[in-house]
Amino acid sequence: MNHKPIFDAVRSIAGRKFKRNEITKLDRAIECAAGQIASCHPSPTTEIGPEGIALIKSFEGCARQRTDGLVEAYPDPGTGSAPWTIGWGATGAGIGPQTVWTRQKCDQRLQSDLVRYAQDVARELGSSPTSQTQFDALVSFHYNTGAIGRATLTQLHKQGAFSEAQAEFARWNRAGGLILKGLVRRRAAEARLYAQGT
Repeated sequence: MNHKPIFDAVRSIAGRKFKRNEITKLDRAIECAAGQIASCHPSPTTEIGPEGIALIKSFEGCARQRTDGLVEAYPDPGTGSAPWTIGWGATGAGIGPQTVWTRQKCDQRLQSDLVRYAQDVARELGSSPTSQTQFDALVSFHYNTGAIGRATLTQLHKQGAFSEAQAEFARWNRAGGLILKGLVRRRAAEARLYAQGT
């Protein structure tokens, strides 16, 4: 279906050009009205999928496993100290240089953290159209940075500017003021996962 006559009419009525997110919304509305989209009001994604969990695990690792099977905390690679991390990237109160957990506790903490981080992302995105792989990439990003609420990439995603949002992942490559190779690789992997859904 040629959308141009509709866009021309709406531009004439509005007396201005459209922003990118407005074009995306109008395209979707036209396709919904024409019956070209099976579900015009999909339920928003609120849970991280298997690809997102695999990505997080591949970068976090369940590091510092001792010979007795327990897992010990390690310092932030950027600062050499706080925040201390254990298991699959868990940080926060009660985690310091002497912290030791079982592998089961590490797995349980990851599961509960992923629910919380996914809820943060879902709340921030609201009703913005988001594919599962985009959501997974954003949860991984938030899990690592805690920045879903302040990142420019979030605002770009909400505007439907997916290519620009994808490019923004690369900017988040520092810890302690230093560019870390691990963060460069992680942001690239998140950007690739994000791009699968655009």
